[in-house]
Amino acid sequence: QVQLVESGGGLVQAGGSLRLSCTASGTSYSFNSMAWYRQAPGKRRELVATILTGGNTNYADSVKGRFTMSGDNAKNTVYLEMNSLKPEDTAVYYCNAVFPGRSSLGTSLFRYWGQGTQVTVSS
Repeated sequence: QVQLVESGGGLVQAGGSLRLSCTASGTSYSFNSMAWYRQAPGKRRELVATILTGGNTNYADSVKGRFTMSGDNAKNTVYLEMNSLKPEDTAVYYCNAVFPGRSSLGTSLFRYWGQGTQVTVSS
């Protein structure tokens, strides 16, 4: 079973920066995709950024131009560089990964979640 370990959250002033990391272990496969989600109290979870094995990335409009996602598929690790942080970026950030795995149907894709890391941006 794949385990996701996140790090890098913390408290920063508006305009500051943080880098989040997420490392997957427990599989010999490289990830198909990895993503960052975030959820603020009382709000629904939202997708922040995604990356595919080839390095193609996509971003939510709210973070485009400020956040950069990168990955190392050899290490099954992804990063989220967050710049020009705003108070509205405050949330728990969750790592999500899709990996191949064997099932009764053959090789299937499975989704895993990290425990989340708190990012708090003060004004």
